[in-house]
Amino acid sequence: MKTYQLFINGQYVDPANGEWFDSIDPYRGQPWAKVPRGSAADADKAVKAANEAMWRGPWSKMTASARGKMMRKLGDLVAANAERLAEIEVRDNGKLMAEMLGQLRYHPEWWWYFGGLVDKLEGGLVPIDKADTFAYTTHEPVGVVAALTAWNSPLLFVAWKCAAALAAGCAVVVKPSEFTSASTLEFAALTKEAGIPDGIFNVVTGFGPEIGSELISHPGVGKITFTGSDTTGAKVYETAARSLKRVSLELGGKSPNIVFEDADLSAAAAGTISGIFAATGQTCIAGSRLLVQNSIKNEFVERLLNLARSAKIGDPMQSDTNIGPITTPAQYKKVLDYIDVAKSEGARCLLGGRPASGDGITGGQFVEPTIFTDVDNNMRIAREEVFGPVLSVIGFDTEEDAVRIANDTIYGLAAGIWTRDLARAVRVPKLLRAGTVWVNTYRAISYMMPFGGMKHSGVGRESGIDAVHEYLETKSVWISTAQDVPANPFVMR
Repeated sequence: MKTYQLFINGQYVDPANGEWFDSIDPYRGQPWAKVPRGSAADADKAVKAANEAMWRGPWSKMTASARGKMMRKLGDLVAANAERLAEIEVRDNGKLMAEMLGQLRYHPEWWWYFGGLVDKLEGGLVPIDKADTFAYTTHEPVGVVAALTAWNSPLLFVAWKCAAALAAGCAVVVKPSEFTSASTLEFAALTKEAGIPDGIFNVVTGFGPEIGSELISHPGVGKITFTGSDTTGAKVYETAARSLKRVSLELGGKSPNIVFEDADLSAAAAGTISGIFAATGQTCIAGSRLLVQNSIKNEFVERLLNLARSAKIGDPMQSDTNIGPITTPAQYKKVLDYIDVAKSEGARCLLGGRPASGDGITGGQFVEPTIFTDVDNNMRIAREEVFGPVLSVIGFDTEEDAVRIANDTIYGLAAGIWTRDLARAVRVPKLLRAGTVWVNTYRAISYMMPFGGMKHSGVGRESGIDAVHEYLETKSVWISTAQDVPANPFVMR
C-alpha cells in the first residue's frame, strides 16, 4: 500500500503525531493506501505557512497576470494527469471511472477560467459627491482559506473552491474527507510543478473533530468553504461565527425533478435516471424526488423501470458499469435504513430495495437501484436526504401543485423541469426556490455558471464570476485634494 504524507509549505511531511489510517477501496472492501492522521499541530503549521506565503511571500508581490499564468499551467498539468488522478479517485470513493475521468478532464477548465480572470478583477472610480475628493475602490483577498471538501467528488470540489480563492490572491489549506484524501494529496504535487509558491496550497488530512475543527476555529484563517451535509454545515457555520469568519457552504438537497404531461418522455426518463442513479445517487444535486403529472404517471414510471432494470452493477473501473458501490460503510447502512423507513411508511417499492449481489459484485457495499411510488411528500423518504440510488415518485395534477410540492422542503439546491411549453419553461423556474434550475436537462455543470443553494442547501456560490467575490473584500479609498483646512474639524465631512 502507498503511504501518503501531508503537504505543507510546498513539502510532503509526516504528521506530527506519527499516525496514519487506512483508506478503504469501496469496491473491494479492502485497504489500499495509508493516509496521514493530522492533528492540531499540523493544522497550525499549515495555516502559519499559508499566512506567511500569502501576506509576506512572493504571492503578494506577484502581478495578477503572473499568478494567472501559474494557474493556467496548473490546469495543463491536471489535463496531462487526468487518467491517473481519476483512477485514484475511483479507488478511493468507488464512483465510476467514466464519471471520474469525465470530471478530471473537465477539472482544468476551472484553473484556465479563473487563471484568465485574475487580472480582470478591477476596482472602480467613484464619482463621489464630496468636493475636492478622489475616491476609488479596490478588491483584496479575504485571507487564508480553509477548504473542507466532501468524499463524492474530491478534486472537482478542490477546483470549485481553490481556483476562485487563488484568483482572489488567497492561500488555501485543504482538508479533504478522511474517506477520500489520496487524490488531493497527489494533486498537491502538481501545484508545485506549476510554480505556485510554497505555502499557497496546503493539504492536511485526518478526521473532522481532530483537524477540521482546528482549521475552522484557527485565528489565522479568514474564510471557510465547506461542502457536506446541512447538519455538519450548521456546526461549521456556528463555529466560524464565533470568530466572525467569512463562510461559504454547499450543503444537501432533496431536489425535485418535475415531469409535465407535455414533456418529451424519452428524454425526461433518461434525465430522471441520470439525476438519481448516476454516481450511485451520491450527489447533492440528485433528483431524488420525481414529481410526475398524474395523467402520464403510470406510463412514465414504466419507462423508468425498463431503463433502470438495464443498469449494470459492478466494478467501477469497467467502462460498461452503470452503478458502483456506496462509498462508505456508514453511508451504505444509512441508505438501507431509509429503504426500510420508506416501506414502513407505506411507500410501494417497484424496483430494488435490497443490497445488490451477483457476479462482479464484491466488498458488500452495493445497493440495487430503487424506485418507490405512492410516496407522499410528508414521508421521511421525501423529506430527508438519502444520498443513494433511491427515487421517490410523487404524483401531481396541476402546475400549481407541482410548484407547491417542489418548494415544500427545507432544501433548495437544484430542480429539474421537463416540458415542451416555452412559457412554462420560463415561468416555473421563477417560482422554484432553488439555486439551480435545469429545463429539459439535468445534472449539467460549468465553470462559468454559479452554483449554490437556498435555504438549508447553503450559503454563497461556487463557479462563475460570482465565486471569486466570495474570497474578496472591497476597500474604499478617499484622497482629499483640497488645499484649505476645514472650517470646523468637529463635524463629519
